[in-house]
Amino acid sequence: MAEVNSLKKCWHPVAYRDQVTDKPYGVKLLDEHLVIWRSSDGGVHAMKDLCIHRGTALSLGWVSEDNLVCPYHGWRYNTKGNCVAIPQSTSQTIPAKACIKNYTSDERYGLIWVALEEPTYPLPEIPEFESGQWKNVNTGPFVWKSDASRQVENFTDFGHFPWVHPGLLGDVERPVVPDYFVETKQHILHYTVVRPEAPNSEDFPVFANEQAVEPERRSRYELHLPYTIVLRLGWGGQKGMVYFFASQPVSKNQCIGYCIIGRNYDFDQPDNVLQQFEDTIFCQDQRIVESQRPEQVPFDLADELHLKFDAVAIAYRKAMRDQGLNLF
Repeated sequence: MAEVNSLKKCWHPVAYRDQVTDKPYGVKLLDEHLVIWRSSDGGVHAMKDLCIHRGTALSLGWVSEDNLVCPYHGWRYNTKGNCVAIPQSTSQTIPAKACIKNYTSDERYGLIWVALEEPTYPLPEIPEFESGQWKNVNTGPFVWKSDASRQVENFTDFGHFPWVHPGLLGDVERPVVPDYFVETKQHILHYTVVRPEAPNSEDFPVFANEQAVEPERRSRYELHLPYTIVLRLGWGGQKGMVYFFASQPVSKNQCIGYCIIGRNYDFDQPDNVLQQFEDTIFCQDQRIVESQRPEQVPFDLADELHLKFDAVAIAYRKAMRDQGLNLF
């Protein structure tokens, strides 16, 4: 069994890059209230959203001269979380207790990431997103009343496509899931599925399959524990698509999904075509997932019935348990 880990020692997305501007931005991660803000150099900072003086939410304040200003009494905190000014006091000495918790943060792939403790795993590598030859489109965010693990498992569940997304991702006349194998390497699950492709719909012509043939879709997944997925789609040619999905565990029964889609074709297609497609797909999924009981994924495999086509869920639950990530 691997060394016991913690969700606090993992990177989690908390916002899209453009959601964090020149004003403080309040978020919630693993039941912790955080404030995200930028200094004048564009750097992102993540801190506890609580002024040490009277417990006011600092996300209601503002940024001035690279300091985060409390809206209640004007106390100022620098990028390290140390209070540097108390307007009400004439003393030049600021109490050592006048500080707030500062968290590790990063900005990558159009997302703001935070780890509440020193992260054990690195962020995924997605060279396509950094090559300059792919166009990326942000979709969502998707706020669900469910456990983040439920949202992740749904994203990797092949059996539901014909029933929840008929005509878009699946066909009820082809319900059988092709055989596939899941390989777990440390904190990453690898698996590939090849299946007949559903035709592009007139409303959402988003995939690179040819209409004149019976195309197959090759889906290569990397599931990075605990809640991040890199999915590469191919149809046998040069055209490809990358889905980058990550779920923010807000609380035990709430999560926010971020989905960034990159592709090396159809650069002129308006972004809202992909965005409306994903809005439709995630809305169809949300209704189902929010009905699941229990709200949290049961990591004891005996609690639910698993068949051969549930290999991802089986491997995911085992890996999460082995890495100590099954406890919120």
